[in-house]
Amino acid sequence: MITDTEGIVLKQIKTVNGRTMLVMFSRKFGRISVGTNLTGAGKNKSALATRPFTYGEYELFKGRDVYNLNSGRVIRSYFDIGEDLDKFMAASYVMELTDRILMEEDPQPKLFGNLADFLEAITKRSKKLDTLVLAYIVKALDATGTMPELDCCACCGRQRGNTKARWFSVEEGGIICPDCVNEARETQEKPLIYPVDFDIINILGYFRKEPFDRFVKLGLDDEMAAKLMDILKSYMAYHLDISNLKSEFISI
Repeated sequence: MITDTEGIVLKQIKTVNGRTMLVMFSRKFGRISVGTNLTGAGKNKSALATRPFTYGEYELFKGRDVYNLNSGRVIRSYFDIGEDLDKFMAASYVMELTDRILMEEDPQPKLFGNLADFLEAITKRSKKLDTLVLAYIVKALDATGTMPELDCCACCGRQRGNTKARWFSVEEGGIICPDCVNEARETQEKPLIYPVDFDIINILGYFRKEPFDRFVKLGLDDEMAAKLMDILKSYMAYHLDISNLKSEFISI
């Protein structure tokens, strides 16, 4: 069956006999593996469209077990991200996280748009790249239905406005109230509980709700960004088994 889709190349994997496997986030089909004889080193249009950080339009032949690339056309190349080490590290982290968070052939058109917006935004920034990474993480969690609970206590359900929720529990998956904090500390040997303030909660909510272009000129202070990243990494490690990524974003 021949089909077509827009896609973003997450990574290339060299296989036997000169074949290359592309891991692609496609708009129509979600995360898919696509086989090709092209390497990305050629100068024809299809070869250029196989490079990581490329947003393209692809014609695919779907066999029994795998997709094969018939042709590709670059819509937008972000390959020059590699010329800036900090941008490369940030974008590589986001690409690897996307690869890990997506299920095979599970369409996520909203997150696809977020990834394209992230790549566009990072080309326009020279500093505070961690803010864009954090915004993408939050949107990825929201799009895949794994967003932490921010509006009420994740343990007892009391609304945030009715209690002073000043803690974030990784195990419970969101903010928790003082009573539940005390109970968790009594019953759990090493509870993963972070003290937070409403600024952190509001920032997470803002990242979730606002379009990505709002973050192009937004820069969190280093301490706030580091705290948010620590919380979100712990949350993803506990609930999604995502940790120790090879392209760990080390700039924060």
